[in-house]
Amino acid sequence: MQDHGLDAELRNNVFRWLKNRKKEVNVYDSFFRKSQIHWDKRIHKSLNSMCSELGISLAKIRGLTEKEEILSKWTELSNFDVDIHKYRPVYAPKDFLEVLLNLKGPTRIRSQGDNIQWEFSQLPLKVKNLGDLRCFYSELSKGEQILCPENSLNTTASFAAFEAERIAIGEKIILKHYAPLAQEYLRKGCPRCLRAKIWTLLLGAEVKHHEKIYYESLKGHVLQYDMMIDKLIIKDINLTASNDDQYFVFEDVLYQVMLCFSRDSDILRRLPNQPAFMQVFVKGKQNTQEGSIVFPPSGVIPFHGFTMYAAPFCYLFENPIELYFVFRTFYLRYWHRLHRVCANSQGIVSLCLLFERLLQCFEPLLWNHFKKYRIHPLRVVIKWIMRAFSGHLPPEQLLTLWDLILAYDSLEIIPLLAAAIVVFRKDNLMKVSTLQNMEAVLADLSSISVIPLIQMSLMKE
Repeated sequence: MQDHGLDAELRNNVFRWLKNRKKEVNVYDSFFRKSQIHWDKRIHKSLNSMCSELGISLAKIRGLTEKEEILSKWTELSNFDVDIHKYRPVYAPKDFLEVLLNLKGPTRIRSQGDNIQWEFSQLPLKVKNLGDLRCFYSELSKGEQILCPENSLNTTASFAAFEAERIAIGEKIILKHYAPLAQEYLRKGCPRCLRAKIWTLLLGAEVKHHEKIYYESLKGHVLQYDMMIDKLIIKDINLTASNDDQYFVFEDVLYQVMLCFSRDSDILRRLPNQPAFMQVFVKGKQNTQEGSIVFPPSGVIPFHGFTMYAAPFCYLFENPIELYFVFRTFYLRYWHRLHRVCANSQGIVSLCLLFERLLQCFEPLLWNHFKKYRIHPLRVVIKWIMRAFSGHLPPEQLLTLWDLILAYDSLEIIPLLAAAIVVFRKDNLMKVSTLQNMEAVLADLSSISVIPLIQMSLMKE
């Protein structure tokens, strides 16, 4: 097995299998599951009403001419003419936040004479405190040297030696092809030139013959069926990546990747507590055996900004198939938790609760300032948390943050960074008293340095 490299492959498969199979059991799972089902029903109702308004069907067979046009323009789908101006995102992060803020947990107690709930603390979920986070992110809290974008400005011989050492170690790990080593390696930072290979190894997203065939089948499904969700995806790319100076050049690749993602039924099968989905009749096939399909096949209905889960991968992969499978694995391991109601410690509810606790811990005066003006602090950070900062941080800083998500196999770094940024802008936030002005103070994150800011927050007394 060693001679043929099978021992590393076997170890990697066990490592990834354990990560994908680890399950947390919470006594409140059923409560959160009911809340998500209720939210899914609202989304489905909104989709159906939009179809009724526009006089369209959720799914239909594409005509031969349309199919040939999409095929001929597959690598430049931005030139495919489709009218999307009447379509609107089904929901945005601020709509999902209202669902979270209105969760009426089993032990919820309403405060007398005050309809505004200031904390998630009524939700009986356990999250880490600052001491726990310092232990968990030990390399960061000890202030150890970590390779990050700021280092590239450093022209000293000591930095050059450190970078060369990191590259040499990374290349050895890639040769050994051992995923647990790749995870450990990311804790001290990843050179830009090795990131794609290290991520692919760690996630087990290598593209082989089977993956190529599977991707082609997804493409075939896009060519065969015209789905209403296609317009929502095109609309979302238009509203986000196409309007972003950092991502507009990847518009065509994102069309391919996101349309294929919507057709990937394997995502629905693999998600824990599968999302609710609709079984819909295909217009033009009602009286056949294939007359109905799951809508959408992936089970995932995109919110405003959903495309930004995939956009940063465009900086790592030129090949759309490689990009697709790394993004899909990332989604199945992490991103699906950011827009679904669940009791998991890595879920959006726990991350919001952790943000609140950290903000209260770091800056009680700032917390009280928010409270005084009846502005829930989560309103200014929910879009950061739900999108894992994609589209908000510069790409290289963002990829450094995502290195840490993989290195520690945890999303808790996201609310930690959110709290650190809010505290960092404390002086300006204390001068304003409206949500609009607070959002303006926090709008530009182009100067944020992820590693130094997280280290500073973890080392803070």
